Amino acid sequence: MTATPETSAPVTSAPVTEEAAAGGRRAPLILRNRAFGAVWLGQVLTQAAVRMFQVGVSWWIVAYAVQDARGLASGLFMAACTLPAVALAPVVAAAVARFAHRSVLRTTAALAGATAGVLALWAYGGGLPLTAVYAAALALATCQAFFDPCLTTSVPELVDDADIETATGFELSTQSLAGLGGAFLGALAVDRAGVAGLAVGCAVAYAGAAVLVASARFRSPASSAAASDEPPARRPLRRILGELPYVRRILVCFTAANLFTAAVFVVIPLYTRSVLHGGGGTVALLEASLGAGALVGAFTGTRVPGRPTVAGAWCLGLMALALALPGLFAHRPVIAGCLAVAGWCAGAVSVRFVALFQRLVPPADKPGFFAVMQAVLGASLPVASLVFGFAGDLLSPQTLCLVQGVGLLPAACALALLGSRTPEPEPSEAPEVLGGTR
Repeated sequence: MTATPETSAPVTSAPVTEEAAAGGRRAPLILRNRAFGAVWLGQVLTQAAVRMFQVGVSWWIVAYAVQDARGLASGLFMAACTLPAVALAPVVAAAVARFAHRSVLRTTAALAGATAGVLALWAYGGGLPLTAVYAAALALATCQAFFDPCLTTSVPELVDDADIETATGFELSTQSLAGLGGAFLGALAVDRAGVAGLAVGCAVAYAGAAVLVASARFRSPASSAAASDEPPARRPLRRILGELPYVRRILVCFTAANLFTAAVFVVIPLYTRSVLHGGGGTVALLEASLGAGALVGAFTGTRVPGRPTVAGAWCLGLMALALALPGLFAHRPVIAGCLAVAGWCAGAVSVRFVALFQRLVPPADKPGFFAVMQAVLGASLPVASLVFGFAGDLLSPQTLCLVQGVGLLPAACALALLGSRTPEPEPSEAPEVLGGTR
């Protein structure tokens, strides 16, 4: 989940067509605001590349590279892919607050492309060690750890305040598009071209993202700071989260839920090989089902009735059922359908809570808050990858699916109790409710 700061100054957008003006309809944001469209497409490419790399290498480890302890090896890999976002949170917050956002986005995308290119050359030369793949995963994840929160923070430099929620919907859909496209291609690329071909595809995507970001025109943040003589002092990350008790409790609930939802990326390759006895095409089908569900959820989440905590609790409960059913029914259509439902729940929940955080977190705290949120939500991902990876060598994939479903239920109940005990504030009341004494 991400949030975006507020803005009020105008930006340069593509002109609305005569047909749209005559009919009273506006063109989609990515068409009428070319700068945002270019940056958003760049995010699609970077996240598709990182998902393609994660899924492809996970399948390569399970199917080709490791004979014993496949679960632990794939768990270590996924931990390497999720650790930088947690460990580098203070560094990311400082960099996003200090440097021009376009420079950060362009530089990280270019560095990720260079890393993927080096890995491709090494793989083509033969004798690619597993440690080199782990190192590349760390490097790519580090670049993405800077790219994503920086893009979220830079949204006000690209869109008007009235378009912030629409821009957030597009931004949240990026992960879904990446999961649908990148994850679908990852395992197939490994089956057909090996890690070398996979790395080439990632390098091309990152390079394209760097070019798109460089071509976009960002509005200078100086206009929003002109009203004050001194910029607001940056506060410690711990203090920011400490003064947002309502948001903090929500993040704790989702951190606990992530211990079990994140395990799906370790379980899918193991389930495909051990239970379905399939290949890269089966992995692609299951990953695409998860991504397609998340994509639909990202665009329909605002239509889910009820307060965010109540809707979130129901979605987590439904996700628990969807993740547990493959432990009882080992059929491809059933599993694909369950993963699509689980993806929809994840996408819908993200939209509801990101929209809530957009309006509730004070603007001055948002750069630091994004880094804290990324670290808090991501803290459980390396742990989940290692625990479920190690357990995958001891327990059957069906058992792991049941553990996932049962483990989500306490988080769903805690979120429901939070909604019943704490009234959810209106946006206009956010500073008093969430900020404490300010």
